[in-house]
Amino acid sequence: MPYIDNNGVRIHYHVEGAGTPLVLQHGLTSSISRWYSFGFVDALKNDYRLLLIDARGHGDSDKPYDADAYDRKAMASDVIAVLDAESIDRAHYMGYSMGGSIGFGIAESFADRFHSLIIGGMHPYPLDGEGLESAVDLIKSGGMDAYIANMENNSEEPISSERKAQLLANDPQAIIGASLGLKNRPDLSHVLPTMTMPCLVYAGDADGLHVGAEKCAKRMPNVTWVSLPDLDHSQAMERSDLVLPPVQSFLKNVG
Repeated sequence: MPYIDNNGVRIHYHVEGAGTPLVLQHGLTSSISRWYSFGFVDALKNDYRLLLIDARGHGDSDKPYDADAYDRKAMASDVIAVLDAESIDRAHYMGYSMGGSIGFGIAESFADRFHSLIIGGMHPYPLDGEGLESAVDLIKSGGMDAYIANMENNSEEPISSERKAQLLANDPQAIIGASLGLKNRPDLSHVLPTMTMPCLVYAGDADGLHVGAEKCAKRMPNVTWVSLPDLDHSQAMERSDLVLPPVQSFLKNVG
């Protein structure tokens, strides 16, 4: 279980498999465990050297409380610090939700370190209307229990005991900081015309972020756009059986 120190913030990561390096970056309130749980690691580790990173504020990485610590360049630099620690010059990148936001930060500041970018369930436009503020209010008032109760009230399917345990393991103050950092993220759409590396953008068509993701794909010069029918934001992470085929095809084609 290696760690690296990035300007005083300790970042935890795993390395699995062998081949061309591929970073896997999870979303808000998650951890690297999600990539294992939903079969991404088993499906990809025979062809790629996977670098699974616990984003700051999550998993076994340090958990700053200040929202400023979750600036998009700081979070992108955590990924670069892991690449440097592993003596990797360039890699592929796959990020979902908050991990997708980090991907746009990478495109803005560290594009030369990546062969390709895969961005799921995210767009580069302002996130004021994406429920982040209400999530923060819930956690402030009732901790992660209130956050989970709200998820259950708004979901047609029950939340698994494994997912509940993972959510409860979060530090509420760190999640508040990360949520505010994401909410306060500026419009990053200026990077879209500069994203000349091969890119894959995907989202479930029942996800509120789908409209923005489709919109941004139209402004990217070298993009593959995939809309996943009938999947909401959570399902487009959990249904690896539907996500992996276009991801693996894309990675095979870009080499």
